[in-house]
Amino acid sequence: MLLKELRSLSKLVDKPEKPYVAVLGGAKVSDKIEVVEALLGVVDTLFIGGAMANTFLAAKGLRMQKSRVEDDKLALARTIMSKADARGVKLMLPVDVVVAAGLDATSGETVSADRIPEDTMALDIGPRSVAALGAVLDRAKTVFWNGPMGLFETPAFSKGTFDVARKMATIPGFTVVGGGDSAAAVKQAGEAVAAGFDHISTGGGASLELIEGKRLPGVEALRSAEPAT
Repeated sequence: MLLKELRSLSKLVDKPEKPYVAVLGGAKVSDKIEVVEALLGVVDTLFIGGAMANTFLAAKGLRMQKSRVEDDKLALARTIMSKADARGVKLMLPVDVVVAAGLDATSGETVSADRIPEDTMALDIGPRSVAALGAVLDRAKTVFWNGPMGLFETPAFSKGTFDVARKMATIPGFTVVGGGDSAAAVKQAGEAVAAGFDHISTGGGASLELIEGKRLPGVEALRSAEPAT
């Protein structure tokens, strides 16, 4: 199992087949800084969803109202966007979102990302965002996904995450999902969806460290033990 994990993740960092698309979600930009930096050096497209997208949208000047935004990371988000542009990486953000008054809401409304109503917060990506990402995924040869697209534990805000999972499961490119929440979301989307992925990583933080380019003693031992090909 560990060897399969290593071989699958190695395909993401050792001369991955292009076009290479990375999809990152989750709550905080600060949790993903190093993996973003590493991916900017290798991917062709980086799609950012989930609550962390709010910080990037706010950094572009959009009014995010009650949405979770890391105000102390706005400058960092602008730097990341500038680096992506300088490296020729297409950085995609949600163009529409599902909003509600709070985390305990049981229903939401889809609005354009630049038209979020007062006293609401973004809790999922909308269908236009999923479609835009889907068009890029159709052409991808390598795909890495880490982090849900919204508050997927709540049915009203799970559609974006599950729709992305369903789309990834159908594309011909090499697909890897890593991270506890995104892996759980894929499995919740159904057995047929999970079976459509080439690899669902169970490595947690260690898998992200490998993507970041860090040398892990156990991984290095496995690599040195593998026969040359």
